[in-house]
Amino acid sequence: MTSPVLALRAAVRRTLLLDAALRTLLGGEKIHDEAPRTAEPPYVVFGEADARDRSTADSVGHEHRLSLRVTSEQQGDAEALAITGRMADVLESASIEIDGHRLVLLAVAAEEMTKPGRDGRRRAVLRLTALTEKL
Repeated sequence: MTSPVLALRAAVRRTLLLDAALRTLLGGEKIHDEAPRTAEPPYVVFGEADARDRSTADSVGHEHRLSLRVTSEQQGDAEALAITGRMADVLESASIEIDGHRLVLLAVAAEEMTKPGRDGRRRAVLRLTALTEKL
């Protein structure tokens, strides 16, 4: 059985990487499950994710919450927020195909910016909610 979390994350990644404007903002296909040790910002990694059972008598379904974390080295928030904004635009307008599941709903729940860490890097978070049904 395909994990609904893994299936949704794979579909989100595929969808985002199809967008040329986002790839340009990132300087390549820099969306990862975990940042490689040699990763140069800006890049995106998947953060927290959960799927709660929302099955009915007729179908198996899940309510998802997941996050995408942007890391930037540029001063100010502009680069990180441009990337989260572009991801939000792409995901809200895309027709997303998920292996073994049907996407019922995908919405941006929040865009957050944090203060720079000790390393001076800026971080932004895009939080998503979704509903899926198993095929």
